[in-house]
Amino acid sequence: MGPRIGPMGEEPQMPDKDTKAMMNTEDTLRGKASPNPQDLRRSVFYSIKFFILCHSLLQLAQLMISGYLKSSISTVEKRFGLSSQTSGLLASFNEVGNTALIVFVSYFGSRVHRPRLIGCGAALVALAGLLMSLPHFISEPYRYDRASPVDMQQDFEASLCQTETLVPAPTPSNSSCSSYTESHHLAVVGIMFMAQTLLGVGSVPIQPFGISYIDDFAHNSNSPLYLGILFAVTMMGPGMAYGLGGLMLRLYVDIDRMPEGGINLTSKDPRWVGAWWLGFLISAGAVALAAIPYFFFPREMPKEKHELRFRRKVLAVSDSLVSKGEDSPSEKQDGLVQIATDLTVIQFIKVFPRVLLRTLRHPIFLLVVLSQVCTSSMVAGMATFLPKFLERQFSVTASYANLLIGGITIPSAITGIVVGGILVKRLHLGPMRCGALCLLGALFCLLLGLPLFFMGCPTHQIAGVTYQPGLTGPELVPACREHCSCPLDDFNPICDPSTHVEYLTPCQAGCASRVVQGALDKSQVFYTNCSCVAGGGPVPAGSCDSACSHLVLPFMFLVSLGAGLASLTHTPSFMLILRGVKKEDKTLAVGIQFMLLRVLAWMPSPVIHGSAIDTTCVYWAQSCGRRAVCRYYDHDLLRNRFVGLQVFFKTGSLACFALILAILRQQEKEERTQVTVPIPGLQQQQPLVSGPEKKPEEYRA
Repeated sequence: MGPRIGPMGEEPQMPDKDTKAMMNTEDTLRGKASPNPQDLRRSVFYSIKFFILCHSLLQLAQLMISGYLKSSISTVEKRFGLSSQTSGLLASFNEVGNTALIVFVSYFGSRVHRPRLIGCGAALVALAGLLMSLPHFISEPYRYDRASPVDMQQDFEASLCQTETLVPAPTPSNSSCSSYTESHHLAVVGIMFMAQTLLGVGSVPIQPFGISYIDDFAHNSNSPLYLGILFAVTMMGPGMAYGLGGLMLRLYVDIDRMPEGGINLTSKDPRWVGAWWLGFLISAGAVALAAIPYFFFPREMPKEKHELRFRRKVLAVSDSLVSKGEDSPSEKQDGLVQIATDLTVIQFIKVFPRVLLRTLRHPIFLLVVLSQVCTSSMVAGMATFLPKFLERQFSVTASYANLLIGGITIPSAITGIVVGGILVKRLHLGPMRCGALCLLGALFCLLLGLPLFFMGCPTHQIAGVTYQPGLTGPELVPACREHCSCPLDDFNPICDPSTHVEYLTPCQAGCASRVVQGALDKSQVFYTNCSCVAGGGPVPAGSCDSACSHLVLPFMFLVSLGAGLASLTHTPSFMLILRGVKKEDKTLAVGIQFMLLRVLAWMPSPVIHGSAIDTTCVYWAQSCGRRAVCRYYDHDLLRNRFVGLQVFFKTGSLACFALILAILRQQEKEERTQVTVPIPGLQQQQPLVSGPEKKPEEYRA
């Protein structure tokens, strides 16, 4: 067994003989012939630079597959009849397996073959992507008109007004439900939850083992640069996930099994469902390809001997990138990875509660973590449901909403992270100024969120839901369609252009005929002879156009600017933790920080936001006696509650930073009043004092 590889800076430079001996030992244990030094120099798998390239591509692909669900969350809801609360729970479920296993990863550390374990984890992530797409292949083709076993033409006719004497009385969809239908729905939802859990388990070893492997075998001076390059590439993952979602959702969900004669839907139709499953297959394939090289990397490789010539030129940028932010899923770096590399299991269990309580009693640490919990909760809810919010509020397509987020919001957040790191490093900010920078960033982020309450569209006038025309009879049926027998479970919206009133089906508008105009690929459906519409039509199919779609770009501009300011606070707040706890507790403190972010923010926040969105629904679709997907929302209520949650978390973050600044000022006053010899043990709090006597090197990220 090879020698233990410790953290960066603790391992002496190994001469060639020691390197050769170490490699001989490893290969002998594995039953292979030892390669000669010339083969080692020529083998690309013994190059730390090649490992960095592979790991950058793997983390990029991993974040694509974990972020892709957020880009297609509204489409998955529509396809399988899920509420926002259920979809929010699904989006956060990958944190369950991740959080449960990270402590074990932190203990085993460098005791295992890290590249192979990374490859195995990546294989699980790829398998999770395949499982996420499986519901598409085991489900029946999507029926956008009516879920019935009849053919397409009869579905069209079922949406039209037919006299009650010609057709039997409509019955609720519950009567047509079977045990197979309900069990199939449960199986589909269970598969997706299982896939998300598997995704979290597979992601556990990828980032922490990769970081420690680079740190162990890179030159001490090159390690920050390599990690900076790694995180710079990784940060593009969420943006690419939204971009991939924008492209895939333009394609029809059953593109692999299109019905004969095509479809008469456009992506603007509320019944449109994009090819959500295709993005998971592409991302899973990318992860699987990126995982292959890891099975050929050695357990230990010769430590890099030469410093890169251009290292100093880009070190400032790379150092700022090492401190990642909450706007990317990669920010959840597992700081527990090197907590207990020198402890036995019993020692680790004994020391953990004591250090945990000591760390949580530290006011600066506790307040910084609470502020980051608030920021992470805001980001988790925004990342999960912002695409759906834009679709519903401004009547834009799912594809366009994803492209806006991936092209504007994500780059703005990354810029904020980098700028925050550069400011801390270049200006040599002490704790006081770091706290002031965090306070200003949180304050302006909150101020930019307030105008969002007033930037939105009114709720559509929907006949029988939000708008009640002239009614008659005991069942309050409009007089214009008294003679119609309309299915209760149908959804095929049309819009009266003269009054801007939307009807759930052509039948409810009293329409008796249907006309298709244009080419087959770009056909437009119109309904005529509509008794509830002035002049009888023609009435175009689809929902009414929004009168304020032009507000989506100003809305996204304010959201993106706020995301950049929120990201600006990450690096300085991270430095407050590093400079505010005891030196021997730093690694564990960082691990506790990310554990709390997972448990208190990334896991519950999507469920909280989804539940709040569900309370604004005004018309639910029913499926087998249960509440399925929401068809219509109260736009004003949706905007107030969604934006209100964001403002609530922003206010909590601002309050925490204000308390941090007050504590730092009090500590600074106490330090200035002490003119005697420093009391033993006071040096542990010394880094919390901002002053000109601090050395710039002390605040390097």
